Amino acid sequence: MRIAIFGAGAIGGFLGVKLLQAGADVTFIARGAHLDAMRAHGVTLTSGGETVTVRPHCTDSPDDAGPQDYVFLTLKAHALSAAAPQIARLLGPETALVTGINGVPYWYFHGLEGPYAGRHVESVDPGGVILRTLPPERVIATVVYPAAEVVSPGVIVHTYNDRVTLGEPDGSKSPRVQALSQMMMKAGLKSPVRPRIRDEIWVKLWGNLAFNPLSVLTGATLDVLSRQPDLRSVARTMMLEAQAVAEVLGTRFLIDVDQRIQGAAQVGAHKTSMLQDLERGRPMEIDALLGAVVELGQLTGKPMPTCENTLALVRERARHAGGYPPRATPPAPAET
Repeated sequence: MRIAIFGAGAIGGFLGVKLLQAGADVTFIARGAHLDAMRAHGVTLTSGGETVTVRPHCTDSPDDAGPQDYVFLTLKAHALSAAAPQIARLLGPETALVTGINGVPYWYFHGLEGPYAGRHVESVDPGGVILRTLPPERVIATVVYPAAEVVSPGVIVHTYNDRVTLGEPDGSKSPRVQALSQMMMKAGLKSPVRPRIRDEIWVKLWGNLAFNPLSVLTGATLDVLSRQPDLRSVARTMMLEAQAVAEVLGTRFLIDVDQRIQGAAQVGAHKTSMLQDLERGRPMEIDALLGAVVELGQLTGKPMPTCENTLALVRERARHAGGYPPRATPPAPAET
């Protein structure tokens, strides 16, 4: 099985090492100092109290890898648009795209029946360019739960969770998704195939759409956001607004909002990924985690005042930090 990891950072690197150990032919596609270190010294992963070093094929050029059976997309959501033409060069006739990206995915309406079938999500795919470049029928949806960090170039530490849920957007149990599930289980990962993968996407997104932007606005860690009454109330309101939108689109929530918040509280004093990006001066996944949710609210006609206000505030905070595109200059007032 030929697998390319496009965006072989913390999560991609963790998955790549596990799959390599399970016998897959894995190529890491990365860049910068991390790529240089992996080429020179291999990839070192610490997970479950054990440390291993492997030497996969590492490159910054898809042309060096050639067509793959599966391409894992483990880059940040805002980087996908620019990377899509390079990713497309990894596609052979039967290549599947395994989308391990946070937030509302660009292919969200593919395989979804109803009045919105076939639409693109403008917030994550302006003009539908990604949808045309990376055909949605190639997609295997993935909800990635492990936490990992690149502690130094070429060195990855996996801290918790080994669950990576898979699903076809149309709900089928295709041979390709079952084969991938078997390989990932062989790699020691919990990788069930779910017929309603969007339900699981929303459960993860449910917390991220509230806690990530609120952490950027307050600097608070997850335990504070989920337990301090006033902050918890804001997060809860945002989550209920989003739930109403998701249910219009056919999502079923198997837990209630307070159970989801309690699950976040149990993680403890954790900095969200968006807060970490703010502190490191990196672009943030604002549009995938909250902008797209607000877009879906507008599409379905559901009011989302708290989400909309939070989105405006976090976008402006990110602009000041250099982690979000600058606001367009308003036109000069007409002379009278």
